[in-house]
Amino acid sequence: MTSFDLLITGGTVVDGTGGPARRADVGIRGDRIVFLGEAPPSATAQEVLDCTGQIVTPGFIDLHSHADFTLRDTPTADACVRQGVTTVVTGNCGSSPFPVNPDGRHGTDTTLAQGGSDGDGMPWEDFDGFARAVEKAEPCINLAGLVGHGALRAAAIGNELRPATAEETATMRRLLAKAAEQGVFGLSTGLIYAPGSFADTDEVVALATEARRAGLLYSTHMRDEGDHLIDAVTEAIETARRSGVRLQISHLKAMGPANHGKVREALAVIDSAVAEGLDVACDVYPYAASSTRLTSRLPDWAMDGGPDALLTRLGDAETRAAIAAELRAKTGRTFLPEGTVIAALPPGKYSDRVGSSLQDIATATGLDPAEAALDMLHAHEAQVWIINHAMAEADVEAVLRHPGSAVVSDGWELDTAGGGHPHPRHFGSFARVLAEYTRTRQLLTLPEAVRKMSALPAGRLGLADRGILAERRVADITVFDPATIADTARYEAPLSYAVGTRHVVVNGRCVLRDGAFTANRPGKVLRRTDSAPAAVSSAGAGQGGWGSRVGAVG
Repeated sequence: MTSFDLLITGGTVVDGTGGPARRADVGIRGDRIVFLGEAPPSATAQEVLDCTGQIVTPGFIDLHSHADFTLRDTPTADACVRQGVTTVVTGNCGSSPFPVNPDGRHGTDTTLAQGGSDGDGMPWEDFDGFARAVEKAEPCINLAGLVGHGALRAAAIGNELRPATAEETATMRRLLAKAAEQGVFGLSTGLIYAPGSFADTDEVVALATEARRAGLLYSTHMRDEGDHLIDAVTEAIETARRSGVRLQISHLKAMGPANHGKVREALAVIDSAVAEGLDVACDVYPYAASSTRLTSRLPDWAMDGGPDALLTRLGDAETRAAIAAELRAKTGRTFLPEGTVIAALPPGKYSDRVGSSLQDIATATGLDPAEAALDMLHAHEAQVWIINHAMAEADVEAVLRHPGSAVVSDGWELDTAGGGHPHPRHFGSFARVLAEYTRTRQLLTLPEAVRKMSALPAGRLGLADRGILAERRVADITVFDPATIADTARYEAPLSYAVGTRHVVVNGRCVLRDGAFTANRPGKVLRRTDSAPAAVSSAGAGQGGWGSRVGAVG
């Protein structure tokens, strides 16, 4: 007699490899899939999920998340679970909660973070300490960490606008090596954000070389996504070429009307690098608006010394005028006041303007948009988050259609009671791909959409035991209704969960059953040292030279 802890019956399996859907049952013991096929009538199970008419897939892996700053506050991870996401990859854009210098110095704007459910801020110095804090919160989902270059630089140098010395570079390399030993999966950079933007290419290459030595992925928010997009792609690829590291280009996009269409050229540059033998891929979220810090629009010199130094400069009329002049020069290109919407800020003068555009705020205050932006930063501790409507839908589709792109959210782990006016991607990215781009527009087939959310990101990360529905793999599983899966969050009303996800299994245990949360919270912090290296190859799996081999099951 065949017995299981959990048996998923009657569903249509889309296994993550990109192969065709098929009718199959899934048997689970402990945290592993032990059976995939037609279960015999004699099979027994402690729990049975009847999934007739439903799609059964690997749990989705969000390769680009910022949930590290909010998962302790929202450990049930409703926004992720209701989209079928079972693993988030954090520490992106050069921003991770570690390492923290012993004096508490850290380079991260944590406007959207609440400091943990116990209000203890960031009481750790390294990945081990951070992992313990996350697991103490008992999350529903898994977390895989990257270490951020911005955090490395802040710990070693501070927020100074200057090249790193040889000694400081060696310190960053030691901190990176320590994080690798503790189990992070990669290094990330945020080269438009201070202090990461203060680094030259040689500094990044030195760290990427250390990442390659440790077997890590290198993920980059490039130096420019607007007028100099192609230069930024070229720099990222040159970093990979010089260091030998595997490269992931984060949320590939082109910002500003003058740059719309450039993503096709960027993809061609990436394809050429792959043809050369480099391991390069990218990811994308399914929206034509981004979300970031307002300070990212300022010149680097304005951020020299960090937020406190910026606030001092904004208090000096002459210096403030110089910053405003540089910001004003970007208007209509990569600074679009009418499309810049306030998403979040600390309490203060403009608290009632969350959800308003900078243009509307400027009109109401009698300031020009550049001055309005600086006044807002000055009044709110230089911590202002924006939604930036500056992309083209055709560009989003071009990247999403490309066989080497993974689907990501670029989101925080938020709940609908949190207030503010966040980007809808926090609540809807994965469901939106399945509903809008797969079911409605048919831009992607269902097997290809699932591959971009499961096996492809697992392969990029090096998760050998997740991302594919197969025997001996970890039982992270999503079950959804193909007719009703949908995002419900909208720009004008973003605080709304996705619908249509019926069951979610994490590490063999149901966290969502029949659309309702159970008491189970089996998520864990994954460590690269616990997972055998995945078979990663620029040869792909019939994917035009992209990504990883996903066809072999083992």
